[in-house]
Formats: sequence, C-alpha cells, structure tokens
Amino acid sequence: MSDLVTKEELARTRTDPAFRQQLLAHNLERLLEALKKMRQAGDQNADTARQLREGADLAVKLADRLQNSDPRVA
Repeated sequence: MSDLVTKEELARTRTDPAFRQQLLAHNLERLLEALKKMRQAGDQNADTARQLREGADLAVKLADRLQNSDPRVA
C-alpha cells in the first residue's frame, strides 16, 4: 500500500464522480488485501489486533461511501 493518491487524483475526485467511485473501490480492495495478509501472517499481537480493528473500521467507512456515492452527481 505504498503508492499513495496523487494531488492530481485528489483534484479529479472533486470534479469526476465516476473517478471518485473507482478510486474508492480500488482503495477498498487494497485495504482488504492488506488486512488479509496481516491476518494470515501469523504473528498476532496487541498491535496487530488494533491495526486489524482500525483497518476493518476504515473498510466499513469506505464501503459506506462507495454505496452512498452516486457517480452521476458531483
């Protein structure tokens, strides 16, 4: 998850609802994959558990935004 969103992409999300929805979906997929890898790594501790919870909360927020966004409306 090292490649971050660029300033240009952020600017485009403000004017292009379809791109915003695509970016949300892509980042949700990346987050879920990272959480899956963390869970499967096997070295579970208190920090890992906290990070998994935070990641799950963020995934729910992203999913909510994705469901509630209308790509036809800015």
